[in-house]
Parts: sequence; structure tokens; C-alpha cells
Amino acid sequence: MLRSIFAISLALAASSAVAEPHSPATIGPASGGKPGVTTGPQKPKQLLLISFDGAHDNRLWQRSRAIAKRANAHFTYFLSCTTLIPRERAGSYKAPGKKAGRSNIGFAPTVADVTARLDNVWNAHLEGHEIASHTCGHFDGKDWSRQDWLTEMATFDRVLANAWKDNGLADREPAEWADFVGNNIVGFRAPYLSAPKSLYEAERDHGFRYDASPVTRDPLLPTLEGSVTRFGLPLIPEGPKQRRIVAMDYNLFIRHSAGMDHPSKAAEFEARSYDAFRAAFDKQYEGDRVPLQIGLHFVEMNGGAYWAAMERLVGEVCHKPDVACVTYAEALDLLQKQSGRNPATSSF
Repeated sequence: MLRSIFAISLALAASSAVAEPHSPATIGPASGGKPGVTTGPQKPKQLLLISFDGAHDNRLWQRSRAIAKRANAHFTYFLSCTTLIPRERAGSYKAPGKKAGRSNIGFAPTVADVTARLDNVWNAHLEGHEIASHTCGHFDGKDWSRQDWLTEMATFDRVLANAWKDNGLADREPAEWADFVGNNIVGFRAPYLSAPKSLYEAERDHGFRYDASPVTRDPLLPTLEGSVTRFGLPLIPEGPKQRRIVAMDYNLFIRHSAGMDHPSKAAEFEARSYDAFRAAFDKQYEGDRVPLQIGLHFVEMNGGAYWAAMERLVGEVCHKPDVACVTYAEALDLLQKQSGRNPATSSF
């Protein structure tokens, strides 16, 4: 299952376009210690963005929400919509260029499983977390046309909007669900971080505010391309040789154990990952305070080493008065406010 979900992710991430650096935005005076607002004459709060791709395992939904509550954090969940379709209705989904009922990550095993996931999605939204799109069937869209991407995006919207009704749960659908789906799904991350030009054209036409698919050499401020802001997962130093690696659990999993689970080494891999995460955070916190992004999946690789490293980091830093652990949408709002620029016409 793990390989089928994440195969070739490392190669794609490593070959992704690296954005050019931008200078940090000029920040104004302190403003009472509110989240995301400056705490001094020069430095903004340090933003930490933790995200999860796939968002399928209900046990990990519960765990991540509990971590966030303890740490005073908000997370971004890049949801795959086939997790809202039970296997018995797999044929209702058809990805561009694929046969109906195909999905790289499968489908939900039962309606009960979907019900629990919908409850987690809704409660996470109410708790201040962000739900964003990771398409539906987790296919590599490197060769997709703009229209292919738009088709998959429309399918995601339809599946999410009708998820309660389609699963016989219309009586449980929250009254605000339609508004949530229509107005709150503003971000996108491509499976395998595979982001051709056609994707950005589709994101613009679909109305997404931001994309989180690129990879950058260092933590960088996001860039505005047309109407879509691009956030890049950074390459961060890791391990004894401090070689750079995408700040994402799967990439660490490949480096540490060649994609083979070794739970007996969980403590070693957790320590290495925590050290890399913390060093990357401290560099920004003590420097220009460019937002730091860390990505994970809803899979506990190598005995949960990478989740444990993330949990330790957010537990240590998110309560700091000059740190804000926020969603991508929140970060975008805060950065636009701090820069004093019109988000529709300029970059940071």
C-alpha cells in the first residue's frame, strides 16, 4: 500500500523546479502578540506550516487533531477524495485517461469508514484546521492537460459536496457543509509534487488561492504567479553529512531505509528527523523568519518516527509567543497583511 501511494515521489520531488529566492517582506511594529502579527520593530512571528497529504486513516485524523490541540497549532490536510467513496461505489469515479473505478490509493473500505472520516473533516474545520485538495485518485498528472486537471478538480468538488448524501448520510450533513465546500477549499497540492504548467493554468481557472506543490532549495517566501500563490516545500540539511532533502516524511523514509519499514530503528530515525526539523526551524527563527513548511502523510513509516519528530517539534515551539503554527490559508492571509500588498496584483 505504501509503495502504491507514494512510488516515485522522491524522484519527482528532487526534480521539481526550484524557485528563486525573494527577500522577506518588510514588517511593521509589534501588535499585541496576536497570532501571526509582529512582536518587534523588525521581525514577524515565525510561521510553521505542518501539512498532511492523503488524510485517510481515521486513527491518524484523531491523533493529529489531538497533537494540534495540545500544541496550539492549526494544520492543513490535503485530502484525497476517493477516501470518501466506499469500494462498492468505486465505479462512480473516473480519473482523466483512466478506467472508471481506478485509484492509486484505493477507496474507503466501508460506509462506516467514510462516516468517521467526514466527521473528522468537519470537526477539524470547526477547530480551525484547513481542508485542501490533493485530487482524488492520486495519479501523476505530469502529462495531464489543463482540461484534465480541471476535470479532476471538479470531481473533487462534486465528491466532497455530495459526500454525506451519496453515502446515505443526508440527515447528518452539517447545515454549513455546502458553504464550507464552496468557499473554504482554496489550496492544492499535486500528488507526487508533480506540477506541470498545465496545473497552474487549471488552478487559476478553478479559482484556487494557492498551490503547495513546488520544492525550493531553502525556506522561501511564497511567490505570486497570476492569481495563484506558490508555496515551496524546502530542501533542508539532514543526517550526519547534512545532505539536503525535501522536508517531507516520505523522502526521509526513502533516505533512511530505502522505503522498507524498519520499526526497530524508529528512535534513531526520529532523532535524525527531529534534529533536521529543529535546525531548520531555529535557522529561520533566529534569522529572517521566513515561514517553514514540513509535510507528512497519513502513514506511520518506520514505526512512526516522522510523526513523532513532528509532534516533538510542534510541542516545543508552537506555544512560543513569537511563533504561529498555522494553515497555508492563514499564512497567506498573514503574509499579505504584513507585506501591505494587494494579493491580486503583487508578490511578497
